Amino acid sequence: MADTFLDAQELVLNMGPQHPSTHGVLRVILKLDGEKVLGTECVIGYLHRGVEKIAEHRTYAQFAPYVDRMDYISAVSNGLGYCLAVEKLLNAEAPPRARAVRVILTELNRIASHLLWLGTHALDIGAITPLFYTFREREEILAIFENYCGARLTTHAFRIGGLQYETYSGFEEQVKRFCDTFPAHVDEYETLLTGNPIWRDRLIGVGLLTAEQCKDYGVTGPVLRAAGVAWDLRKAQPYSGYEQYEFEVPTRSGGDTYDRYLVRIEEMRQSVRIIRQAVERIPEGAIMAKGMKVIKPPVGEAYVSIEAPKGELGYFIVSDGSIHPYRVRVRPPSFLNLQALEVMAKGSLVADVVAIIGTIDIVLGEVDR
Repeated sequence: MADTFLDAQELVLNMGPQHPSTHGVLRVILKLDGEKVLGTECVIGYLHRGVEKIAEHRTYAQFAPYVDRMDYISAVSNGLGYCLAVEKLLNAEAPPRARAVRVILTELNRIASHLLWLGTHALDIGAITPLFYTFREREEILAIFENYCGARLTTHAFRIGGLQYETYSGFEEQVKRFCDTFPAHVDEYETLLTGNPIWRDRLIGVGLLTAEQCKDYGVTGPVLRAAGVAWDLRKAQPYSGYEQYEFEVPTRSGGDTYDRYLVRIEEMRQSVRIIRQAVERIPEGAIMAKGMKVIKPPVGEAYVSIEAPKGELGYFIVSDGSIHPYRVRVRPPSFLNLQALEVMAKGSLVADVVAIIGTIDIVLGEVDR
């Protein structure tokens, strides 16, 4: 028990680091007045592996698989950001065919990430059925990844300068088949949840975050767009040929947990739209840029950020002219977005904290690194 506050005794309570609804090894110290949250403190580091330091003792190519293990739900996006940063150091660019396949695999990864988020977020709040629905479609995406490179989770799909492998026979047909069936399944998710009175009561008005607060805390991704800011790096700073594709940036204005749910639902639809266009436009040609036998960038530094499923994922790389990076620094969206938990949770109930942690969509492998 802590000091008396407004004639009531405050309670300090640990949520995590093993609690399922903290989505990994996140420890949240809650300061409570009964069920009301007076303050929170996040304790992180239980999954720290020193990934950025490891980079200094690996070649550029050897380090590439390590980034897959940060946000292991979005391994393909992690790899794309890292490859683009090294390619910027080298002043090189992947061939058109490689860029198109990169877009397809990255957008499939965005959908897979959102599906895992939706299933587990619903489970946290007490809705069991959506988990089975979302994992059903996620399995189809993982099957595509497995057919392409043999991996389902930590999918190492790209190489510096292009792709790891050429596409397999039937790749385009399998992707098109997924795009044909998936939108109807998104409608199913909405039938289960969007108008559900319990779902709405648990989400609407919970975890409010304004656009100004998002900017103050460096929050990006769906959390920022649900607060009304149409900022998406695929539109604002296009990479990998995203400027060629037609798609919308979904936004909402409420900035609550319900709006973040709706933004991610619409993002999945927009990802299907991008994938359809990319599949139709896959050009013939090489999948690797020339001169990538030995990766040895000139002395310099580069920063590249991409729109990962959870927000802006950036890589800052310093080269000293050797085959090893001199320094690698990652800007992970989960880590920065988690900073806003204190603002979002203050004044809420304990049960709302579970919903708020879920709606941020964090992965502790990316937070701790």
